[in-house]
Amino acid sequence: MLSSLKKKMTIRSRDRILGGFTALNSSTISQKRYKHFFLGVLITSAIIVFSLPFINFSSNETKTFHKIDLNLIANLPKVKLKANNEETSPTDTKCTHWDCFNIYRCGHTGHERIAVYVYPLARYVDENGASATPQVSKEYYDLINAIVNSKYYTANPEEACLFIPFIDTLNEDQLNVNLTWRALNQLPMWSNGENHLIFNMISGKSPILSTQLGKALVAGADFDTYTIRKKYDISIPVFSPVAKFAYINNTSHFRNIKVVSSQINIDLYFMDELRNLNKKFNDQILLLDQCNEKGYQKRCEVNTENQFRYPQILKKSTFCLVFRGQRMGQFVLLEAMASNCLPVIIMDGHVMPFEDIIDWKRIAIFIMESHLHTLMDVVNGISENKIEEMKKCLLAIYDRYFSSIEKIALNSLEIIQDRVFPHLARSYDELNMLPSEINYNPLHFPTTAPRSLGFTALILTYDRIQSLFTLIQRLSKVPSLMKIVVVWNNQKKDPPPMSQFPKIQKSINVIKTKANKLSNRFYPYKEIETEAVLHIDDDIVMLTSDEVEFAYEVWREFPDRIVGFPSRTHLWDNVTNSWKYESEWLNEISMVLTGAAFLHKYWSYLYTYSLPSNVKNWVDDNMNCEDIAMNFLVANMTNKPPIKVTPRKKFKCPECINNEMLSADIGHMVARSQCVDRFAKIFGRMPLKSVEFRADPVLFKDAFPEKLKRFNDIGSL
Repeated sequence: MLSSLKKKMTIRSRDRILGGFTALNSSTISQKRYKHFFLGVLITSAIIVFSLPFINFSSNETKTFHKIDLNLIANLPKVKLKANNEETSPTDTKCTHWDCFNIYRCGHTGHERIAVYVYPLARYVDENGASATPQVSKEYYDLINAIVNSKYYTANPEEACLFIPFIDTLNEDQLNVNLTWRALNQLPMWSNGENHLIFNMISGKSPILSTQLGKALVAGADFDTYTIRKKYDISIPVFSPVAKFAYINNTSHFRNIKVVSSQINIDLYFMDELRNLNKKFNDQILLLDQCNEKGYQKRCEVNTENQFRYPQILKKSTFCLVFRGQRMGQFVLLEAMASNCLPVIIMDGHVMPFEDIIDWKRIAIFIMESHLHTLMDVVNGISENKIEEMKKCLLAIYDRYFSSIEKIALNSLEIIQDRVFPHLARSYDELNMLPSEINYNPLHFPTTAPRSLGFTALILTYDRIQSLFTLIQRLSKVPSLMKIVVVWNNQKKDPPPMSQFPKIQKSINVIKTKANKLSNRFYPYKEIETEAVLHIDDDIVMLTSDEVEFAYEVWREFPDRIVGFPSRTHLWDNVTNSWKYESEWLNEISMVLTGAAFLHKYWSYLYTYSLPSNVKNWVDDNMNCEDIAMNFLVANMTNKPPIKVTPRKKFKCPECINNEMLSADIGHMVARSQCVDRFAKIFGRMPLKSVEFRADPVLFKDAFPEKLKRFNDIGSL
């Protein structure tokens, strides 16, 4: 029995051991299976990821799209129009880019660029065989050809962002308006004109078509300020096929005529005014009209009937008059521009071509219709240097935007591209300036300067000790201040010992100059270790730490500009024929005084070593205008205006007596005006740029709790 019990125990022990081995083997097998499973999932995922670029997820995988063939234009397939059972869709006069343009159609191509679809070639006819449009004009053919061969074109309508009908609507007088509207309404993607672009250069005598386009965008040449939908429609010029005969590709062409009026059939009021001017300024005005022998490329002088070739005669004139006619858009505008003749626009309310992107004041003169009698006073008041500068700009603008129908078409698309992708939009400088005028940030700084670097406060002082100490104490509270450099400009008196200076946590360096010169403010001292320098006078004690810190934040965004507080502007004085310094509080500014302004230390280096010596010597000899000189220097290098921050109007020294302040002299303003005029002559141009702009903090005047505002202690008027 004992042996039997031992046997049973042995068997049970063996079973436990075998069971343990069995469990162990099962666990191991299970782990191997999981391992193989996850390995398989990983391999499968990798295969899918690497296959993605080769998989076509489009529902149109069986569809093929072909680029339209413009060679078939001579034999257009006919498309019969459906019966007109639908009501007309009036143009939505309140359309803006944000509520009528479906931006969600854009961006389906995988790149940040609008995709433009041109409808297939077709000739639309009604049930009687009448055509909606005449034979396609050469201008419309060239326009479509430019778009089809551009980077924006797509043959796939389902990925398109913008749609252009192959319906020649350039000249509304040649259209069957009713049939044209029916043809547009029959387009498969029309949808009340959404995201469709219609080109029209000559509107009809009764422009019915343009009133029945729903939400369609119109690129038209006959807009005034009442009819255009701003930032939605696009103003284009009337293209002149004869403008090429007047083209000049240089600005040095000899011109012996001051003003020419070559436009035919102008209003009788304009003609009477021109006749009166012609009597008074006969040697400066050439007054032309249509010859008895009609022909567009001939003009005859009103008084003598002398005949001239047109538009070649425009090449001999400095200024060309452009009047409002039966329509706003006039051929003479591009003809004048091609001949490098400065346009004088006499059309009240006209929207100039590509006005959204072109600064027309750089290349044209504008005179109100009722002020036509002042024409010669205006043009004779423009200096030769200004005329030459305008002609250079005019040549560049014409070549860039208007020299061909192709450029007109593509620039229209570029405007829409800038609206759809504003973060990629072209800047004012790129759109308007000559390559020689564009000076990119010479500091090679990133877009925003690092905050961590902080700034150095450079204080120019003479002997106002108490005011200096007050200023140092106030500046010490500014978070981004790194160091204070005091430039002691008094050789007759030593600066106070450091033991008397305010005890602050930032380092203070005192530099004693060898001569009392205002240019000492801008010397590139080795003690300045930061990129940003706050140049500040010792009497500017009214700024708060929030105001100074905010100005530094603005400078970080614009490290190549002068950013500061007190601002001034410059004006042209027609009485003295000279530039004038203006200190009145106006909407425009062109200078920020360096008595309280942030600059990059690079400008101090240029001021010391590159500023014309006759400018710097004038500043030091007259103890005035160093801030004007610095504004000239920076504007000349960057072609950009300064930036004013916060709306504080008055900059006084409460602790100072007026006769201690440099600017208190009675003749101060006269001397400042002399500086502006003198510096403009030395620089050879007026580099200062006027701007209506001021930087204020976000939530500056909003009724929000102070804890939500970063800058609370900002001065007010």
